[in-house]
Amino acid sequence: MPTYLKRGKSDQEKQEADTKVQQAVQGIIHDVEQRGDEAVRELSEKFDKWSPESFRLSSETIQQVIDELPQQVIDDIAFAQSQIQNFARYQRESIQDIEVETRPGVILGHKNIPVNSVGCYIPGGRYPMVASSHMSIVTAKVAGVERVIACTPPSNGEIPAATVAAMHMAGADEIYLLGGVQAMTAMAVGTETIQPVDMIVGPGNAFVAEAKRQLYGRVGIDLFAGPTETLVIADETADVEMVATDILGQAEHGPTSPGALITTSQSLAESLEEEIARQLKTLPTAEVAEQAWQDNGSIIVVENVEEAVQEADKLAYEHVEVLTRDPDYFLENMTNYGALFLGPETNVAYGDKVIGTNHTLPTKQAAKYTGGLWVGKFLKNCTYQRVTREVSVEIGKYAERLCELEGFKGHKAQASLRVQRYSTTD
Repeated sequence: MPTYLKRGKSDQEKQEADTKVQQAVQGIIHDVEQRGDEAVRELSEKFDKWSPESFRLSSETIQQVIDELPQQVIDDIAFAQSQIQNFARYQRESIQDIEVETRPGVILGHKNIPVNSVGCYIPGGRYPMVASSHMSIVTAKVAGVERVIACTPPSNGEIPAATVAAMHMAGADEIYLLGGVQAMTAMAVGTETIQPVDMIVGPGNAFVAEAKRQLYGRVGIDLFAGPTETLVIADETADVEMVATDILGQAEHGPTSPGALITTSQSLAESLEEEIARQLKTLPTAEVAEQAWQDNGSIIVVENVEEAVQEADKLAYEHVEVLTRDPDYFLENMTNYGALFLGPETNVAYGDKVIGTNHTLPTKQAAKYTGGLWVGKFLKNCTYQRVTREVSVEIGKYAERLCELEGFKGHKAQASLRVQRYSTTD
């Protein structure tokens, strides 16, 4: 049986906070639906102190922003985007259209058709999430999406230069300096100046995540995203400094970000709290990370790696680092996770920023039923069929009987018409 040396907040406490967010978001969405650009402008002024003549950045403004950035920043963004693009291309090549003759005269197939238009949200807020530009816009373009628009909030009343540069370099067709629920709603339902899209994607704070949830159905989404989650699975071969560093490295995302350790080592478990306290003394983002750890941190001691897998799959966390003697055991046996980071040589920051895998990943146990954002999310798998006249008669007779079995008389009539018409010889 696992032993908890530390637990985070209860589900009930989290639900109470979620309810308040849901109500606030519902009101904002309704306001934008009813008043369009007027509501968007008022909300942007209220939340971001931002009310420009146009929220869409002109090509001249974008180029000016790029020209003012150091060349090293441009080069680093280009390197990261090339990694994400390269892996996304391999993923796209793995997705094939098919057409097969399943029996003589029966042709079935599917095509993988890109979504026509996508809206990408690039978070700002506490941190300018430059990397989210790569993860969403680049991936959508590799998938073949024709129109990709992107929104990001202003930063203290200014244009976030590196983020805008990354959005442009990633291939965004339209860039809007607009944040929060108002940005998500404007992209999803449209306003007088923003043409709506078919799908919205990207991470964000609790309000942005809730907006995606409420807008889902009217538009497609990538996945329901909550606070960043990080799990470290470790044994006696791991060192406590690395475990603490990697948990705190993600805890700085926000005060609601869960971090957890599952370990077979009692000594590692017992020393973690002290090491985290030591590192918090010098971590520049300690104020946020400390609250995240206090409110949402967990330490779980298990008897063996089999039990570690069981507990990890129950948590179904977004990021899972494996610092054990045999990391591949978890690759072979775990089923519920957003992304795995195998061995001490890699870490979540690589995946978040540069290595090539996508950082928009399932949270709140969504890893039990979905993976993260990838080119496949932007593709619709659409089937088709065709049959010969002779086969239409054969299949039609089965269809008649099966429709009759279910009481679908109109369905049966469709089949009967073909049986009758194609049974006669010209």
